[in-house]
Amino acid sequence: MAVERALISVFDKTGIVEFAKRLAALKIEILSTGGTSKLLREGGVAVRDVSDFTGWPEMLGGRVKTLHPKVHGGLLYRRKHKDDQAQAKEHGISPIDLVVVNLYPFEATAAKSGLTAEELIENIDIGGPTMLRSAAKNFESVTVITDPADYARVATELEGARETSLATRVELARKVFATTSIYDGMITTELERLSAATGHVELSDRALLPERVHIALRNQQALRYGENPHQAAALYVPAGLGGHGLAAAKQLQGKELSYNNFVDLEAARSIAAEFKRPAAVIIKHNNPCGTAEQETLRDAYLKALACDPVSAFGGVLAFNKAVDAATAEEVAKLFAECIVAPGFDDAAKAILAAKKNLRLLELPPGGLELEKDLQLKRILGGILVQQPDLGELQDSELRTVTKRVPTAEEMATMRFAWKVSKHVKSNAIVFAKDSATLGVGAGQMSRVDSVKIAVMKAQSPLTGSVVASDAFFPFPDGVEEAAKAGATAVIQPGGSMRDNDVI
Repeated sequence: MAVERALISVFDKTGIVEFAKRLAALKIEILSTGGTSKLLREGGVAVRDVSDFTGWPEMLGGRVKTLHPKVHGGLLYRRKHKDDQAQAKEHGISPIDLVVVNLYPFEATAAKSGLTAEELIENIDIGGPTMLRSAAKNFESVTVITDPADYARVATELEGARETSLATRVELARKVFATTSIYDGMITTELERLSAATGHVELSDRALLPERVHIALRNQQALRYGENPHQAAALYVPAGLGGHGLAAAKQLQGKELSYNNFVDLEAARSIAAEFKRPAAVIIKHNNPCGTAEQETLRDAYLKALACDPVSAFGGVLAFNKAVDAATAEEVAKLFAECIVAPGFDDAAKAILAAKKNLRLLELPPGGLELEKDLQLKRILGGILVQQPDLGELQDSELRTVTKRVPTAEEMATMRFAWKVSKHVKSNAIVFAKDSATLGVGAGQMSRVDSVKIAVMKAQSPLTGSVVASDAFFPFPDGVEEAAKAGATAVIQPGGSMRDNDVI
């Protein structure tokens, strides 16, 4: 069905003048409102105001512009339905065949500091979502666009046939309902900040754990397989939002990524993000088998590798600085599955290109930020939600409970080891020295066994090392084993019934 009339009302005006000019060249009548109408006229596009089309002015401070039967009748009436045709004729309803609408930036407004309740409420778009939903419901007859990225394809289809295909209209309608669903979810979440306890509406800070959590995801990438080869898997990202973090990393070379690759890459990335100086992380089965922070990236990698070179074989690597040639030359000697970093210089790319199956991922800007979103874990019938672990050691909370006070060097290394232990599966034990891990014990049912495994795995003498434990030692045996191995200082939370024995 040919497109004769379009309604354009957008907040994000990216590319809209160019798109409207292509519509105008096809003799499509363009209806518009407010700032969009003004911009199009300035761009040389003939525009008819919606108020002229409906016979009603904009009112209530702009809250009512498109909420009118002539707009929604034009969108919703079924072109092939005889009763709808008769009623449209009776009431002077003309068809609107194309709708181009995007919404007030509610999320950006909600994130502003100093925001008032009135500002938050006024940025709830009513007319936009209503038009989008009306148009999307009637996709049999109406084309609806809410993403500027779709302008070119729709214009090209119209220029070819004066109409869009049903497949395009269905796809765009799905996109609309995904968009309005996300939008409503954001509003629902943010309105939890409203309080009327004092007799008037006030805006409070966001709740640590909101009453409702809205999740809208889209399938971005099929993966080779899931945790096991017989399991299908895909990477989903927040629908309607720009990519960020590991999910937006650019793969420069190598085979397709699997579910396990992403799990290990995120484990590696999240540890690398803890450090400011050049740092290298080697992950195997979701645990760090080597981590180091040094003055150069090459030295950090070599120190990390020295912790457990056997486990490092087939591992996943992360760096917090761009990989240079000197580091790449050392890395090329190891069989690794994946490397993620904020960049790779040209010489490093050339060196690593020889390893065809090695996956290289380049993080986007901000890709080394600490995870700040709520963490979710499914259980049968529900989802557990918790804050991310952003806790850092505070000097005011540290207590030396022995007669000997740690040296400055020991204290610095304990801080390093404590950061690493956060990312080791409990029971977590980390031996470290000179800002590098020497031995890691992970995931054991007994803490003393984690200590013994860390000692067994160590490739270098543990004399003069420090130990970090992610939870208290329940018995003295773990500390005794660490001391036998040569450790001189321990950092642990405390809280055991046998703390005095452990101390």
